[in-house]
Amino acid sequence: MNKCILILLTLFLAFSVLFLGCAKKEEVKVEEEAKTITIQGAFVDEEAFRFEECLAAFEAETGIDVIYEGSKEFETQILIQAEAGTPPDIAALPQPGLMRNFAKRGFLKPLSSSVVSRIDKNYTSAWKDLGSYNGKVYGVFHRVNAKSFVWYPKKAFEAAGYKIPKTWDDLKRLSDQIVADGGVPWSIGIESGGATGWVATDWMEDIMLRTAGPDVYDKWVNHEIPFNDPAVVNAAEIMADIWLNDKYTFGGPSNILTTFFGDAVTPLFDTPPTAWLHRQGNFITGFMPENIQANLEEEVGVFALPEINPKWGTPVLGGGDQFVAFNDKPEVMQLMEYFTTWESAAPWAKAGGAMFPYKDSNFADYSSDIERELAKILVNAEVFRFDGSDNMPAEVGAGTFWTGMADLVGGVPIKDVLGQIEASWPAE
Repeated sequence: MNKCILILLTLFLAFSVLFLGCAKKEEVKVEEEAKTITIQGAFVDEEAFRFEECLAAFEAETGIDVIYEGSKEFETQILIQAEAGTPPDIAALPQPGLMRNFAKRGFLKPLSSSVVSRIDKNYTSAWKDLGSYNGKVYGVFHRVNAKSFVWYPKKAFEAAGYKIPKTWDDLKRLSDQIVADGGVPWSIGIESGGATGWVATDWMEDIMLRTAGPDVYDKWVNHEIPFNDPAVVNAAEIMADIWLNDKYTFGGPSNILTTFFGDAVTPLFDTPPTAWLHRQGNFITGFMPENIQANLEEEVGVFALPEINPKWGTPVLGGGDQFVAFNDKPEVMQLMEYFTTWESAAPWAKAGGAMFPYKDSNFADYSSDIERELAKILVNAEVFRFDGSDNMPAEVGAGTFWTGMADLVGGVPIKDVLGQIEASWPAE
């Protein structure tokens, strides 16, 4: 064979191998990128760690790398990213109102038929409705909570001879008894970064359900009555009777404003308690001191926030995080389907501090009898309302309602606060 031809053939083969090698590397690179999913949410610190544990089984089974990023400023950041066209693959939204806003603006992808089928099978219709907009399903609920609970230091409470209140008047008498004994009834904190104020909105909603009833509550949430309606003013005044009373609240109103909501439960477990009562959702057990978490059954007591008007009894108020997708890659929908399963929840249920709405919940997986019973109440509740602020337009529910409640604690008159929130409600 002619030497020139041989050299040319050799060079051709060398370049072919090099080209195929580069192409193969490019294919591998694309494949690796396709197997990475990004998620953002408000889970930070211990909650972020527990959520990441929930992802481990999915990653092990699929080989897909799921990268989670949590931030206290999540609600602000996700809106900026969505508007800039740089959102994560999936976000855990704590407000249905925020989901509807994103869906309305075309930021979200509807869930695949396989994911919707799983939702139909493993959730009550309320959760599907909360994850839907304009006839399409966008959200998968995962970590949820019931909020209508009051926590107390069990051993000290019993030793002091205090009794669990059955009515609001009983609760007031208990508070006065604690004050007479030289103690402080309530520990409250609303600091939560960009979400500061949500703790107060929960109190307002629980009181609205107990004073005005679920039908008026729904009208309030849907703006069928104004935000400064007399029913809302009444609820705010009942809340203020506790919150703005220096004798009733640990550190007084100024301390409420500056105390991180997760730290507000810790005074209950000082020796002796520096406060005795804390109204919060089931997740608060995850913020209790480690020695208390290790012995919840003996150390922690809990009761339902008592009725105010016997006509309405003790409804259950709840909230939760729904996962939404900003793209519809197959692996994203695969993860969304995983979030509809008990497998995705079990690690967090076992660790404590979270509940889940699945029909096939394995209650035995919960870490304590307390959480087990609270989870049953949530799944089987006959009268349940989702957090009102989470269902309001984001401008109000995650905006002026939060800031308005902080203003109220700061001393702004109730009618001024409620009037300002009413004026901020977006036009239809």
